[in-house]
Amino acid sequence: MKIIQTYSLWIGVIFLMLTSCSRASELPVGKAELINDMKVLIVYLSRTKNTKAIAEMINQKINSDLVELELQTPYPADYKTTVDQVASENARDFLPPLKTKIDSIEKYDIIFIGFPTWGMQLPPPMKSFMNQYDLSGKTLIPFNTNAGYGIGSSFETVKQLCPNSKVLNGFSTKGGIERDGVLYVMEGDREVQVKQEIDKWLIRIGMIK
Repeated sequence: MKIIQTYSLWIGVIFLMLTSCSRASELPVGKAELINDMKVLIVYLSRTKNTKAIAEMINQKINSDLVELELQTPYPADYKTTVDQVASENARDFLPPLKTKIDSIEKYDIIFIGFPTWGMQLPPPMKSFMNQYDLSGKTLIPFNTNAGYGIGSSFETVKQLCPNSKVLNGFSTKGGIERDGVLYVMEGDREVQVKQEIDKWLIRIGMIK
């Protein structure tokens, strides 16, 4: 009798284990499973809305707060005028004042930092953000859009400006080419492709499973 009861007990345990495994396999693929349920912020700068699109794609995969950086005095709409202004700001190490205010940034453990490549450098407004807020001890994750020329020195500048932060491998993809009048491109097949690239990147850096 005891043998039969013991056998029945083991059958029940095995059944529960199999049921649990089955339920686990039914969890939505690609959903964020952040370690220790860390608090996440996505901060981005976007001119042609391509970087904004990347920020929103990341936000769809990870439970986070989303903030767009805005300046007290926006850059001119004219592309050439803006290029000249940014070159002057970089040469003078000028940090343009931000209109955007982020309350209680100390509560965030992980901060995604998104920006386009401007003059092969980190845009001055993003430098303003890193200068204004103490990001020590936080995990920073840069992401970038560019006109096809890559990240330049931008990712390295993030590390230099935040020496007391942990900077993970960033993500970069081709966006618009404002100089040629090519603005927003994150739609159709391109949108699908970039979303797949972002999924692989987030898995690679351990943000989702």
